[in-house]
Amino acid sequence: MAKIMIIGAGVMSCAFSVVCLENNHQAYIIGSDFDNELIDEIAKKNNFHPSLNTQLSDKTKFIKSKNLYENNLNDAELIVIGTNSKGMEWSSETLEKIFINKKLPPILLLTKGLNVINNKFELLIEKLSRLLSIKKIENINISAVAGPCLASELAAKSHSSVIITNKDIRVCEWLKNILSTHYYHISISDDVIGVEVSAAIKNIFSIAVGSAKELNNNSDKYLNTSAALFNQSVYEMQIFVSFLKGRKETVNGLAGIGDLHVSAAGGRNSLMGSFLGKGLLYSEIKNNQMKNITIEGAELSIEIFNLVKDNFTIKEIPLMFSIMESIVENKKIDIKWEYFV
Repeated sequence: MAKIMIIGAGVMSCAFSVVCLENNHQAYIIGSDFDNELIDEIAKKNNFHPSLNTQLSDKTKFIKSKNLYENNLNDAELIVIGTNSKGMEWSSETLEKIFINKKLPPILLLTKGLNVINNKFELLIEKLSRLLSIKKIENINISAVAGPCLASELAAKSHSSVIITNKDIRVCEWLKNILSTHYYHISISDDVIGVEVSAAIKNIFSIAVGSAKELNNNSDKYLNTSAALFNQSVYEMQIFVSFLKGRKETVNGLAGIGDLHVSAAGGRNSLMGSFLGKGLLYSEIKNNQMKNITIEGAELSIEIFNLVKDNFTIKEIPLMFSIMESIVENKKIDIKWEYFV
């Protein structure tokens, strides 16, 4: 039995606690100040999570950020970070407060994304490591998990396959050993770049595939279009991953095709794609249909667009350009079909 600290009280963090409890671990979920209302609601409903529509174990303990010092957390054996990509700074600050001896146990990153710093792409593993190093924290060891795993289905204990990556494959094997269940199936890889980049950029391509039906005027005859967009997505993901020195074959696995499949089938990115396919502008959608909803593919597009333009041409990755231009430049979607493979 391990003591596992989960930073962030979002739906994936809470769903992941189900896996922890399944393995008889202790699970402590630390919420930010933005999570206080949710934590109170869950407590009033005896650990029933409204968004997941799931009864969480009464052994799962929620801790508000302001109550960190009232709980003994510095003996945790695994840290799991489930914030969104913008929460890396808060996560590092929280860890600094808890581990005053500057020594951390292994970290598992649930968050997917890609950062830009000094005009270069930066993996979230790299970003978190950099933020922790600035705080003089020692023995930093960060793994990441990716793959087709919707929080609601994981919480319901549906069969889910994921991939955990770390340059030290022995750490992956340890995590697989302590986290696998009869429904949570774990593969491992030392291709950190391939896994992290695939998991991040698939959100942009999920928007593209999600636009298929509306590009055909909401017709039920859109599967050809969807398949064409999906195929082009995979092709461009391989180009992007290879450019960043990851293995393009990783795109063909759980972190790439697998995650793209489940994301394109439904979810926030796919929904954004459907609105763009109707001819709406990104600004209209964010002000109306998807107000206050985080769209990972859109936020990533805004983060990396300029650097992508510096390193690629529209002929190389036409679908990615089409989606990012629509979002960042607030244009009606215009798929560059003529450049498809």
